Amino acid sequence: MNCPDRLADLHARCFTTPRPWSASEFASLIMTKGVFLLEENGGFLLGRAIAGEAELLTIAVDPERQRGGIGRHLVARFSSTARDMDATDAFLEVASDNHAAKALYLATGWLEAGVRRGYYGPRTDAIVMRLTLRSGQ
Repeated sequence: MNCPDRLADLHARCFTTPRPWSASEFASLIMTKGVFLLEENGGFLLGRAIAGEAELLTIAVDPERQRGGIGRHLVARFSSTARDMDATDAFLEVASDNHAAKALYLATGWLEAGVRRGYYGPRTDAIVMRLTLRSGQ
């Protein structure tokens, strides 16, 4: 799937708000230092790790394959990859009304760390979540 067009197509099938990312945005991000792409049959995750911190940028699982463990597996691979890249903490933003994603993150050890008011539009806040990847460095 490592084709920006295919990534953008799947992203568009998963997101309307916030707006889906374009193929050119994926192509640009993939070439950025510290960015990594993880793929599973039916889904992908884009992350970044630099200077001891990691960020889960986006995750998309084919709507017909959701709730089958693909997202959970991708999030576990994200944590492992970020640790391998010497990140000690990871962060993400999730829309406050995306209950399925919040449940996935909470189930995989992420904790709510803050709120960005109106991040996804006037009525949709972002919940900032944090995951400790290594303790006591």
